[in-house]
Amino acid sequence: MKPIAGRGLFEGVQAQLAENAVARQVRLKGTPALLTGRIFDDRGNRMSPTHASKRGVRYRYYVSHALLQKQSTKAGEVARVPAPEIEALVLNGIRQQLTSGEAEPAMTDRELIERHAGRVIIKAQAVEVHFVSPGGVADAGGNGMAHAVQPPAKIMLPWAAPSFAALKGIVHAPAANPPMKPESRDALLTAIAKARSWIDDIRLGRVGSFLEIAGREGRGERHIRLLAPLAFVSPRIVAAIAAGTAPADLTVTGLAKALPYSWAEQEKKIGLAGQDPANA
Repeated sequence: MKPIAGRGLFEGVQAQLAENAVARQVRLKGTPALLTGRIFDDRGNRMSPTHASKRGVRYRYYVSHALLQKQSTKAGEVARVPAPEIEALVLNGIRQQLTSGEAEPAMTDRELIERHAGRVIIKAQAVEVHFVSPGGVADAGGNGMAHAVQPPAKIMLPWAAPSFAALKGIVHAPAANPPMKPESRDALLTAIAKARSWIDDIRLGRVGSFLEIAGREGRGERHIRLLAPLAFVSPRIVAAIAAGTAPADLTVTGLAKALPYSWAEQEKKIGLAGQDPANA
């Protein structure tokens, strides 16, 4: 049978396809949005990275394609999410699942996502992370048992959709106190997620010291030690921050400096004692 295309044309097309694939990977690696191409709303719409600038500060988000195409009725329950918070949540969740007797070679955040994260689905009360199927079984040691722990097919990470997200059918009543600014909320949630991942890294032996974490983060050791206690913030405070009802003047540094060990004392310090964080 005579081929449809000559060998020269076929090889030229294959070369162009390979070049396009490489170019696409370069573009993806150049963007700060770690979940590009992997994140979806709960109705299957891809979510694309976008940003907004305010007073010279750039804030990153992922937005449902349905919303971008002005088809809000086709969007998922949560159509817009803060990128740093979701990225930190997913990274921390993946790292916790990959713990084993033998530490995995150190990888950057991007390498971790590319190697292990498949589909990330945003839901109102959780983020569903599907893992990439392992390419093979870990090599067994002398005792015939595999050292590496295979991650599950997927994990559910508890998460509360922030108030700016498009929650269909829900009307948000105005708070009695001044609402927390989105940028302050995002900064606090990101710092808390990072602090939790640092403490997990030390607890599980993935790193040996705060100095090592500081080198990885490109920060001073003093900065890491200051923020590390945020890993132990009261769940009620986290809920209040996520809902935007925490005190409007609460900052990352302010919370870290004033953080006692008791959850009750923490809540008292920022004025949440005896209150429902959702209606503070």
